[in-house]
Amino acid sequence: MVVRYLALIVVAVTVAADPAVAETIKVTIDKLAFAPETVNAKVGDTIEWVNKDILAHTATVRGGWDVTIPAGKSASLVLNNVESAQYYCRFHPNMKGRVVVTAP
Repeated sequence: MVVRYLALIVVAVTVAADPAVAETIKVTIDKLAFAPETVNAKVGDTIEWVNKDILAHTATVRGGWDVTIPAGKSASLVLNNVESAQYYCRFHPNMKGRVVVTAP
């Protein structure tokens, strides 16, 4: 019986000590569109935009972040705040995306 309780305590301590692992979420830019259009993430995750177009784009939040993504390259942003934000491309305002960031 004591061994059983000790095993449960060891498992509980191991789970509690294991911090949440941040993820990298890829958003592809192709044919003037963000895909996926909506991203669900947690604080500490990274969004990486991969631009497959021959044009440069941005991922811009009014009054917030502004990431430039050169043609044929990628750029990323670490999400530090719990927020929901609409973003768009400054060069092509019809390109829109959304990010929903929750606590880990």
